[in-house]
Amino acid sequence: MKLEALRHSCSHIMADAVKQLYPKVKLGIGPAITDGFYYDFDMEEPIRPEDLPKIEDAMKKIIKENREFICREMPKKEAVSLFKKLGENYKLELIEGIAGAKVSVYRHGNFVDLCKGPHVKSTGEIKAFSLLSVAGAYWHGIETNPMLQRIYGTAFENKEDLQKFLKMIEEAKKRDHRVLGKKLGLFSFDSEMMGAGLVLYHPKGAVLRTVIEDYIKKEHTKHGYQPVISPHILKSNIWVQSGHYEHYRENMYIFKIERQEFAVKPMNCPGHILVYKSAKRSYRDLPLRLFELGNVYRHEKSGVLHGLLRVRGFTQDDAHIFCLREQLEEEIASVIDFTAEVLNVFGFSEYVVEISTRPKKSIGTDGEWKEATAALQNVLELKKIPYETNEGEGAFYGPKIDIKLKDALGRQWQCATIQCDFALPERFGLKYTGKDGMEKKPIMLHRVILGSIERFIGALIEHYGGNFPLWLAPVQACVIPITAKENGYAEKIKLILEEKGLRATVDARNEKMQKKIREREIEKIPYLAIVGEKEVKENTVSIRSKAGGNLGGMGVKEFLNILTEENGRRTIRKSL
Repeated sequence: MKLEALRHSCSHIMADAVKQLYPKVKLGIGPAITDGFYYDFDMEEPIRPEDLPKIEDAMKKIIKENREFICREMPKKEAVSLFKKLGENYKLELIEGIAGAKVSVYRHGNFVDLCKGPHVKSTGEIKAFSLLSVAGAYWHGIETNPMLQRIYGTAFENKEDLQKFLKMIEEAKKRDHRVLGKKLGLFSFDSEMMGAGLVLYHPKGAVLRTVIEDYIKKEHTKHGYQPVISPHILKSNIWVQSGHYEHYRENMYIFKIERQEFAVKPMNCPGHILVYKSAKRSYRDLPLRLFELGNVYRHEKSGVLHGLLRVRGFTQDDAHIFCLREQLEEEIASVIDFTAEVLNVFGFSEYVVEISTRPKKSIGTDGEWKEATAALQNVLELKKIPYETNEGEGAFYGPKIDIKLKDALGRQWQCATIQCDFALPERFGLKYTGKDGMEKKPIMLHRVILGSIERFIGALIEHYGGNFPLWLAPVQACVIPITAKENGYAEKIKLILEEKGLRATVDARNEKMQKKIREREIEKIPYLAIVGEKEVKENTVSIRSKAGGNLGGMGVKEFLNILTEENGRRTIRKSL
């Protein structure tokens, strides 16, 4: 809480500095966020990255003055009069949306802002801050609203913590999946030809994705899931019945065919529900676990699209479990264990777990929401997994557990989710015959392990900085002949590796060996096998390893054994 107040206070100081430097600026909002703060400004003059030091200098002067943050509650009418006088039209709009007869206003020095706090006592308490970047942001995130200029910054309690964070930021820039995706030839976007937020996988990216999907499909089979495939479009009436039409319509692509309304699916659950309904079910059939690598499409605003992390078309390793009440907690626990196992295989061993409770707009009864939430909590507490609670952030049909993985830099990525749903089985009239011969309603769990495959690939790229473990590397080995005379021998080695299921290429270009080596190293290929006249005569290869450096000469069989052993290596670190 202290850090949040510190950062919120720093956003006010930044707004004060911008106002002093650019008197005609209009103020938007300036909250504290996970790693810092931002403030939105409406101004004709563009703020560029090279302007940030000037703003920082103005902030330092305000901090040195050690002005007290003073809070005052005032009647709405008085606040409207104040901000009208200041010409702050965005603040007037915010006041209109605030319930109650009064609003709170914070002042330091001559700067005043509509704000509910919290703040530190005075500007002098800000000891370590930095402005980070400039971006555009639509007012309220709505594309038809004015585009504002957003300045991001961060603040810490001491300079040591700030320096650690800034170093992490620099490292994160090197690992940016958008930069590495292009550099390594994995994927691209073409907003003009394809549309924003739609991914075009190149051959290497398609290989990486296929390796991930093949692995996750096999694991689901091992864990008792049955594969299904549902259509990409469904008639709108199914989305009306599920509640998505009412609660999620703004994120859906809706269109008409022969006067009938359809929607491109944003979720896979209605299709899986129809699979359940296609036959009579007995308690002996449950739990029924249905799995699909399902493609879904959601209308995300262009301002929030971000590489692979936020797209409009993506694939989920989606599953729905239909179970008895007495099976519910066991199934939740099983999904948690499955998630830990899978994420550890990909190299993620640290997680943050959250429970999200009933939102204001929701379906289902109070009793069912209470029972569903208790089931999620009971499992986490039984497994002694610490968790945080996000009040009102659940899905409209049920509460959920979110599992956020931590990468090599300690950043959190949304991944697995487990949603407990009593409402949709009721809406669709799902039944099973119980032991007593009576019809009963199953409970439904919605869950993903990796989540969005696109976002997971983005997280993997940044976690490893593009240096994937061998089993994930799109190209695992490249054979480099020194001259054209060795091309045939290089192709022979490539075939030997491919026969063992390894992914290999030959760089037979008419280029100098050192250039070929340097370019393949930039592509982060785990192993390079250099072959010249000597290697051909001795039936050997000279190996360079990305991880181990120059390994020297060895027999082809020995090289094959090294690759085969490493390619099959999967390390399970720990459970949640």
